[in-house]
Amino acid sequence: MNSSAKPSRRICVYCGSSEAADHSYLRAARRLGEALAEAAHTVVYGGGAVGSMGALADGALAAGGQVIGIMPHFMAELEWGHACLSELQYVEDMRTRKHLMLTGSDAVVTLPGGSGTYEELFEALTLKRLGIYLQPIILVNTNDYFSAFFELFEKSIGERFMNPRHRDMWTVVAEPDEVLDVLEHPTAWPADARDFAPVS
Repeated sequence: MNSSAKPSRRICVYCGSSEAADHSYLRAARRLGEALAEAAHTVVYGGGAVGSMGALADGALAAGGQVIGIMPHFMAELEWGHACLSELQYVEDMRTRKHLMLTGSDAVVTLPGGSGTYEELFEALTLKRLGIYLQPIILVNTNDYFSAFFELFEKSIGERFMNPRHRDMWTVVAEPDEVLDVLEHPTAWPADARDFAPVS
């Protein structure tokens, strides 16, 4: 075994399933899948076959990667699942899906998406603020998609609902390939984060 080989990581990816979004988002999702697979990381995502979800999985699979999908039964009944994944796990509900996607992950990567993507991202950030999830959270800011998100958090900090230190909960990159460098050189999040979670 090559002792210099980089360790494989389990990367949780949040992204959308819209087929109507601009193709630049699909290209970014596919490239992220390719890049993670090329680095021998396992992709864990929502299991969908279309939109950015499908592009992410297709990119990773085409590059020989391992892709695990986690999907509620009702979505499977609607035939939303990707048919060619390394593994597709079926769960009872959305809450369980989110829990299993995040549990055991070495990082979260968020691509542009809709309300479901926002919900997943905000839950991960909340758990990080409380010191429950300490791993990197990376936002791929394709087409400056998350600019309004950053403004919202700045408003929260400015109005003292959040601590300025909470800006360090996430890392922003412009391109999917930049995710790999963040994974190799993550910014440490303190284990005592719970101590400054309340703002006084």
